[in-house]
Amino acid sequence: MSRGAASRGAMSGGAVSEGVATAGASPATDALPFNARGVAAIYKFEMARFRRTLLQSLVAPIVSTALYFVVFGSAIGSRISTVHGVSYGAFIVPGLLMLSVLTESLANASFGIYMPKFTGTIYELLSAPVSSLEIVLGYVGAAVSKSLLLGALILGTASLFVPIRVLHPAWMIAFLVLTSASFSLCGFILGVWARSFEQLQFAPMLVVTPLTFLGGAFYSIDMLPHAWRTVTLFNPIVYLISGFRWSFYGSADVALGVSVASTGAFLALCLALIVWIFRTGYRLKN
Repeated sequence: MSRGAASRGAMSGGAVSEGVATAGASPATDALPFNARGVAAIYKFEMARFRRTLLQSLVAPIVSTALYFVVFGSAIGSRISTVHGVSYGAFIVPGLLMLSVLTESLANASFGIYMPKFTGTIYELLSAPVSSLEIVLGYVGAAVSKSLLLGALILGTASLFVPIRVLHPAWMIAFLVLTSASFSLCGFILGVWARSFEQLQFAPMLVVTPLTFLGGAFYSIDMLPHAWRTVTLFNPIVYLISGFRWSFYGSADVALGVSVASTGAFLALCLALIVWIFRTGYRLKN
């Protein structure tokens, strides 16, 4: 089937597929190997949904961050003066950023692809003149954009409570982008896998958040007994937080190279799973 024919067949779909199909109807777009206008249609639709839920998407995480500083910074910070030569309030900033970015990346990407499945418009999207790569770029790109915006706002909020210095800003941005992209891809996989809203909330609430709390977000794993420190090293979130904290203060619980390799391996695993999903059609059409 030609791209133009697929576009005409998809015109009866939902808002995303309508935008994609319209983009694909142009002869100029048909001649291109990459449908940039189709990606833009998906991206703009997801960002429009984000703007409609600003209270939930931005205000709630920022208020939660402020509460973390009040509780942990005041209650625990008064008992722990410094960690690795950094004040406790400043020490928990990278952990708080990671907690928010991981959770929002998962939630945004998973909800974005789950809703077309839930409403049935996934069929129009799959028949529109966009490839699997372009679909993933649209949804994951929007989720990454939201997470980076949230991360910047939380960093600004944290600076109101404690003085923050970033020794390696390029590495900080790199870790933030890699982490956002990795967990947005993971969220996309979760959205495809989920068959109910309960399953959609399973990973963020019962897996990612506990692993983040136990991964050194609010403490250094060097403070743990040796046996528990060994167990903690099996937590993949430890390497993300450790590398991200190193970009701020130059100190880390694990080597920087190990953190980068772990993040890259997780990204590669998510990409491989997404390729498999589109090749097999796993839970995309049922």
